[in-house]
Amino acid sequence: MTNRLVTANLALSLDGHYHGAGGPQDFAPFIPFVTTDVARDQMSRIWESATTALLGRNSAEGFLGYWSTVANDESADPRDRGYAKWLVGVEKVVLSTTLTEAPWDNTRILNAPAAAAVADLKSTGSGDILVNSAPTVIKSLLTEDLIDRLYLTVIPVITGGGTRLFETGIPSTTWTLTHQEAGATGELALVYTRAR
Repeated sequence: MTNRLVTANLALSLDGHYHGAGGPQDFAPFIPFVTTDVARDQMSRIWESATTALLGRNSAEGFLGYWSTVANDESADPRDRGYAKWLVGVEKVVLSTTLTEAPWDNTRILNAPAAAAVADLKSTGSGDILVNSAPTVIKSLLTEDLIDRLYLTVIPVITGGGTRLFETGIPSTTWTLTHQEAGATGELALVYTRAR
């Protein structure tokens, strides 16, 4: 088995939600904070050593349509464009029980638990496996203690509702803060590495 790190990134509100009170499509509270320099630098950080993107179906459908246009947009912020080009070109594994064919290049569909997908990916290849803003996949892997690094962007908003990343049932683990940066509008870019 190769020594591939499993990393994950997500933006969270102060009260621990990854979307607003309006449900999974309510990203409005996050929008002012995910295009700042600190957030864009964090986005660059997440993919620099990743050679595989592990996505859930919902995140894949939302991301791949949007970011493929950014990859070709010469007026886009260079950090956004760098991430977009990486996402379009990188090996992508999408976990889904409903998709049978991948509508995106360099993508394979896997109907399997997240832990099994990670075990498969760790047995071959090199480079980090990035669980890319896929909260249900991240929760599953946290429950199995299979995440080695967390990239969290915390926004200075209490959403008052939404779904939490850290729910009861995730086992107790210890993490080391390896990077922190505060933005002018109060957002925090945090990197935690699992202390094993």
